[in-house]
Amino acid sequence: MAGGVKKKSSPGPPSRVWATLGKLWQEKHLILFKAEYTILVASILWFLEIGINIWVIQKVAFAADLFLLSPDSLDTEIDWKAYMDEVEGVINGTYDYTQLKGDTGPLVYPAGFVYIFTALYYVTNHGVNIRLAQYLFAVFYLLTLLLVFRIYHRTKKVPPYVFFFVCCASYRIHSIFVLRLFNDPVAMMMLFGAVNFFLDGRWTLGCGLYSLAVSVKMNVLLFAPGLLFLLLSEFGLMRTISKLSLCAAIQLLLGLPFLMENPIGYMTRAFDLGRQFMFTWTVNWRFLPEWLFLSRYFHLVLLATHLLALLLFALRRWKRPEESIMELLKEPGKRVLLAQKRTSDQMVLILFTSNFIGMCFSRSLHYQFYVWYFHTLPFLLWSGGVKKLAHLLRVLILGLVELSWNTYPSTIYSSAALHLCHLIMLLSLWIAQPPARQGEKAKSQ
Repeated sequence: MAGGVKKKSSPGPPSRVWATLGKLWQEKHLILFKAEYTILVASILWFLEIGINIWVIQKVAFAADLFLLSPDSLDTEIDWKAYMDEVEGVINGTYDYTQLKGDTGPLVYPAGFVYIFTALYYVTNHGVNIRLAQYLFAVFYLLTLLLVFRIYHRTKKVPPYVFFFVCCASYRIHSIFVLRLFNDPVAMMMLFGAVNFFLDGRWTLGCGLYSLAVSVKMNVLLFAPGLLFLLLSEFGLMRTISKLSLCAAIQLLLGLPFLMENPIGYMTRAFDLGRQFMFTWTVNWRFLPEWLFLSRYFHLVLLATHLLALLLFALRRWKRPEESIMELLKEPGKRVLLAQKRTSDQMVLILFTSNFIGMCFSRSLHYQFYVWYFHTLPFLLWSGGVKKLAHLLRVLILGLVELSWNTYPSTIYSSAALHLCHLIMLLSLWIAQPPARQGEKAKSQ
């Protein structure tokens, strides 16, 4: 070669692969603990979940016993049959919501539920092919996991070993998805999709998908206070109104056929915030006497406490100390202090905390409601401000929550244990420092 100098060639793809494998071998004892290996661990668990779901679906009777369902509920399609009866009424031309019902009672979900389960009705041969429906819900489950793992990868908050508890270890969650075929998982799959859009800065798409999730089941509204706070922080009042208008327009468009037939009937059935829950199915208030559980005064106290907790978190934890609420109403460019973009973990923390507060003060939690916050629990536990809340204690809290939800029927002790876990987590989140102080602390270090 001219000049006698040999140019050093860059390592090719095989060399990079060997380098990566070498690094993995050197850090094999850290793979389960370093957040940078989230994708690797999550990928392995995701492929394991394919086999687990197939096994559960093929062994339904055994799985029903394994997942601690009641002896009279081995017929896992009870709710599915009710859903099919409800959408069949619409297919047959009934658009009056007060006339739509199934075996388990009247239709109480918004219009998005009707459209999605109508599609499932046709795909599953008028709802008869239960096995196909189970496989479709297994796909929903796997998609949900992908969306959840992407959130955890973006935030890098939780050590990868915890993901085992997010998927493979939960009996109840598998039951909710692939045995009982509830609509709750469909709504949560869409919600996690919306959260991913928010993290990508695609707020319009995120708000659209969020509204679709609400149209499947109203529990997604528990995320609404946190989302409203983020929208105000990101856009100010006027542009937030445009995003909220999009959400409202989607609800109006989806509900239009039913609103034209009986608007009051649709609104009171699809968005019934005062619906009375049965004491028989409560997971969280079993230690109360039934008369108190059914008391409207008790419900008002829970609502007031819920709103107070949201207000306190918004003012003291979500808002930066140097920000004022009035400043959030202005466009970001017109604020006295230029708004800093919130990090991915700060955005997710606000959304997940908003939902968690709603769960803590819920009038009643039924078994399928576990999916409302199950996938958010590790993030919330590892976001708490208690340094002494060691890894083992966090895992024990996850285990105790899982045990409480798997206890059928619920007992005084399982309900009390669930509230104790909620209290520890809520206090830990409260002790956590506001965003700006975290940044200052990182600078000083």
